[in-house]
Amino acid sequence: MSHAIEKPTDITIPASSLWAKLPVIGGAMAVIGLGATLASATGENKARAMFSYLWAFESVLALALGALGWVLINHAVKASWHVVLRRIAETVAVTLPVFAFLFIPIATLGFHELYPWTHADHIDEILARKTWFLTSGGFFARAALYFGIWCVLAWVLYSTSTKMDAETNPTVREGMVKRLVVVSTPGIALYALSQSFQAIDWMMSLQPHWYSTIFGVYYFAASILAFNAFLALLAMGLQKAGVLTKAITTEHFHDLGKYVYGYGVFWAYIAFSQFILIWYANIPEETEFYMVRVEGGWEYISYALPVLHFFVPFFYLVSRHVKRHRTGLAIACVWMLVMHLVDMYWLIMPNFGMHGGGHHEPHLALSYLDVTALLGMVGALFAVFGFFLNKNKAVAINDPRLGESLAHENF
Repeated sequence: MSHAIEKPTDITIPASSLWAKLPVIGGAMAVIGLGATLASATGENKARAMFSYLWAFESVLALALGALGWVLINHAVKASWHVVLRRIAETVAVTLPVFAFLFIPIATLGFHELYPWTHADHIDEILARKTWFLTSGGFFARAALYFGIWCVLAWVLYSTSTKMDAETNPTVREGMVKRLVVVSTPGIALYALSQSFQAIDWMMSLQPHWYSTIFGVYYFAASILAFNAFLALLAMGLQKAGVLTKAITTEHFHDLGKYVYGYGVFWAYIAFSQFILIWYANIPEETEFYMVRVEGGWEYISYALPVLHFFVPFFYLVSRHVKRHRTGLAIACVWMLVMHLVDMYWLIMPNFGMHGGGHHEPHLALSYLDVTALLGMVGALFAVFGFFLNKNKAVAINDPRLGESLAHENF
């Protein structure tokens, strides 16, 4: 069937489109947003600024990590439907090195402001049993390992794919595809472990008495869900600019809609599993996580998340028609990305004001720093994404499975 499908010709970014200007626009957003946030990280505002910075960092990092996981999984299972979308995902994943740079303020300026276990006078009997893991040296060494794994995997996948664009020998191209499968199979294990432990290190240890063995999976569910929604919106935006107008079809959007729907259910399953086990066991160190989120205004988000992040999109996306309708799917994807931001905010921001020993000031209070930090992080992602998007073709034009992807149909 694939021999009757013509290769797309609209595979480069038009010079007149906003996508061509994305590196400059994103760079300006990053400088303004992150500059304003870090400039405010002084005196009494320092802790608040760094919590906003960490929230924006983890929220946007989830998109890049979700992209890396998406590419790894599709290579490992030898999927073909994803080929017309894969270059967009690879380009999001290859932004991961910039997050290593963006992590520096967390590791320096915000380290002692964010993590109470770094203060010797906050170490009690419970934290004393965790000092083998919660050490400054271990924290920084693991961070370097995480970024090393992500950056190597993202670059190998991206560079191999883009080199295939210029390869004319079919045998060599087949070998490159096999190489991507070989890299991705063990790569999934490295990815899963590293993204799970970063969630423990950078988010769960904000509240060091609390622990959850499922928290890494929770973050994975949130990241892969957010990325699928993000990917659908990027694909729609590129088509508006005249790129891949016929290559990415309703069939591909239908599959992305199914992913958004399915991972939304998966996120809810993991979130409920974490809650019900902690509620049933009723261990003080575990219930502390939920107790600080049912007071001071946080209870409204706690009660709203199951409804708005699960039930509303569940019933909205259950329709095949909605998943195959561009506007309908776009509404769902924007909704899910907003819910992703709220979810990350709910995970991170109640820890502002928490200290060892359990004292907490759980007041929900939004700040302009949340806006500037998010603006800057999104800008940094778009700047690097735009640079690589304009540098190469928007689709893996010489992938041997491109014909199958172009002819993809849902049954």
